[in-house]
Amino acid sequence: MRSGIVKSMTVMTTVAMLAVGLAGCGGGSSASSSDKGRVYFLNHKSEVADQYHQLAKDFTKKTGIKVDIVTAATNTLDQTTQSELAKKDAPTILSIGMDNFPKFKKYLLPIQDTDVYKLLDKNGKEYSMKDGNDSFTFPFAAEYYGIIYNKKIINEYGTKPYAVVKSVDDIKDYSTLKKVITSIQEHKDDLGLQGAVTTPSVDASDEHRFVSHMSRIPLYYEYQDSNTTFKPELKGTYLKNYKDLFDLEVASSPSNPKTASNKTYDDCVAEFSQGQVAFFPEGVWAYPLIRNNKVADEDMGMLPYWMGIPGEEKMGPASVYDASWAINKKTSKANQEASLKFIKWMVTSEEGKETLSHKMSFSVPFSAFSDKYQPNNVLTLSARAYEKQGKPLVRSFNLPSTQWGDNLANALLEYTQGTKDWNNVERSYIDGWQKDWKLVKQTTGALPTATKLH
Repeated sequence: MRSGIVKSMTVMTTVAMLAVGLAGCGGGSSASSSDKGRVYFLNHKSEVADQYHQLAKDFTKKTGIKVDIVTAATNTLDQTTQSELAKKDAPTILSIGMDNFPKFKKYLLPIQDTDVYKLLDKNGKEYSMKDGNDSFTFPFAAEYYGIIYNKKIINEYGTKPYAVVKSVDDIKDYSTLKKVITSIQEHKDDLGLQGAVTTPSVDASDEHRFVSHMSRIPLYYEYQDSNTTFKPELKGTYLKNYKDLFDLEVASSPSNPKTASNKTYDDCVAEFSQGQVAFFPEGVWAYPLIRNNKVADEDMGMLPYWMGIPGEEKMGPASVYDASWAINKKTSKANQEASLKFIKWMVTSEEGKETLSHKMSFSVPFSAFSDKYQPNNVLTLSARAYEKQGKPLVRSFNLPSTQWGDNLANALLEYTQGTKDWNNVERSYIDGWQKDWKLVKQTTGALPTATKLH
């Protein structure tokens, strides 16, 4: 979801936790035996805390293994993790994301030889966070982002004499997409629209779309050129393509560029959900905000995040697997085994699969999650369809510090308002990248491990 992707772009606030111990919650909890170990799970998704508690209760009834859960308040995961790890009875299962993996890697158990790791599907294994030959995390939620479209608007546009396509199915590359957006913007009054694309506001609530998402597209293709999964220094090879798409959005939205920053993320969602625009660059987590308004489920779909990069038409939307479980290697062997049993039960039992996929709405990268166990999210289904067509998803790679994101957002805002030029955006992206990864290494003592991409 959106908060999962942008948490690395948010300043951590005071730690607050929702803690619920499950001893006494029912059944076998009181009968749990110390030789079976215990599970202490540090969760970071407060919106699904109740579902986790129910799973823990069911697992305890079946196994007699005690499960306790503590949930970090929004944007406090790093602070909560550090605080919890300092305790004598520290968590046995940690929540790890791309941004905090280097910081907490020293606490994590290598898991590539476990039964649970072998249950991950291809993408799950690929996205497991690694250092050398060791894997340390179990990704449990795949999320996707691209350019969401309103099929009804585009197909109605296709009946007009000025249309450059007949239907959304004719949009197969960035060149065509750009022509369609430009044409819709030109004829927006005749079409009864406010614009072709949602406003790129770059407001603090909306900057994730351009900093956490859009910025990863040129990054992926630069990494692809070098056959690597990490570079501490960038050339910015495809930032000109980023600029072309960003300029197109600015010129084709309902808002004046100089006042676009007055719009919030909620305003941008409303533009699309109320049928005022045809396109919305965003992710699957926007679906609950869009549905039940003026865009029917059958009219929603997702195009890849095209911006004119050679070869991108062979790819699908972008994927991110930032939410992962990890095992604390500093807890007892019995606790490690109990924690692995709990995770295995969640991803193989009917109760676990039903809860993770349908009640929590996660697209889970474990082999047991067939099409039957996918979230009821039409945008997720649309994104996953590209893989079935043989089009790989664009991988999302680590971004550096919060400061890098803030600086890039500020540079984009100044460019949009006309107070600074695009060179300032490129400097913020390229120079800031090198500077901030140096800072990450100084702070954590580690950088992401570079491996071959292909």
